[in-house]
Amino acid sequence: MSSNNHSHILITGGAGYIGSHTVRFLQEAGLSNLIVLDNLENGHLESIADDAELVVCDLRDKNAIMRLFEERKIESVVHFAGYAYVGESMGDPGKYFENNVYGGLNLLEAMVKNGCKKIVFSSTCSVYGDINSIAKLDEAMVPNPINPYAKSKFMFEELLGWYEKIYGLCYASLAAGAGYGIGERHEPETHLVPLVLRAILDGGEIKIFGDDYPTDDGSCVRDYIHVLDLADAHLKALEYIVRHNKSITVNLGSGRGYSVKELISIAQEIVGKKLNQKIVERRDGDAACLVANNAKAKTLLDWEPKYKIEEIIASAYEWHKKGIK
Repeated sequence: MSSNNHSHILITGGAGYIGSHTVRFLQEAGLSNLIVLDNLENGHLESIADDAELVVCDLRDKNAIMRLFEERKIESVVHFAGYAYVGESMGDPGKYFENNVYGGLNLLEAMVKNGCKKIVFSSTCSVYGDINSIAKLDEAMVPNPINPYAKSKFMFEELLGWYEKIYGLCYASLAAGAGYGIGERHEPETHLVPLVLRAILDGGEIKIFGDDYPTDDGSCVRDYIHVLDLADAHLKALEYIVRHNKSITVNLGSGRGYSVKELISIAQEIVGKKLNQKIVERRDGDAACLVANNAKAKTLLDWEPKYKIEEIIASAYEWHKKGIK
């Protein structure tokens, strides 16, 4: 797949963590004419690739999004923009539905009214809810979101289905695992890998939210993916829908879950320091186990993760320790 001088690929949320890495990955793959759309609420200017065009805009601004598509020839979209904190969504669900669903609807309307019919959506394995087992999540399972964040993602997936049926939109919905690697930077930070590394490096404490889940050691189990593996999957999904003009829903993961306690143990071994740990109450909305079956991704996209959990943590550690004085 190539990008010519007269058409563009729009990356929403392209100043965010996964989005900015994906922009660079697309550029290294030879794609040009990339437009980064971000409201910079959670994204960072310094994360944007030097030769990527930035449009500062909020998807909730329907008129601004429509103008962008009217003024620029956009041939496809890679959609990362959205709020992504489970705990916050349990306290403020309206924020998530307004941004992730209404903002997403504005994007779809602008696309179809301006002849843009290809979109890759970065979804989440949490749309499947809590299946109360360690079974791997596959695409045949019926989604059952248990928090507003996951529900907002699933609602957008349903919108994609209707826009495919009515307007001929072609989409790839990629349900990803929990962790990513390299350097994450959020304030407040909620992702486990950076929280664990920060606590180890500065002598702080890590909270384990519940140790009575139906897992081997009682702590939540998640599937971790390196951010570059995620970027690779989004590129391959975009190439797939352009080549085949066919929509797909694919789960992304390593197929191997790690509990919170396991991840802490691996991080301690890599860093060579012990971590202060404290068991606290469960968080509302957390599923016991989310581990993806990646067989479909292997078959359709020729994709599987290259990086193991040790490499994910090690690369994140190298990034985080640079900020520790």
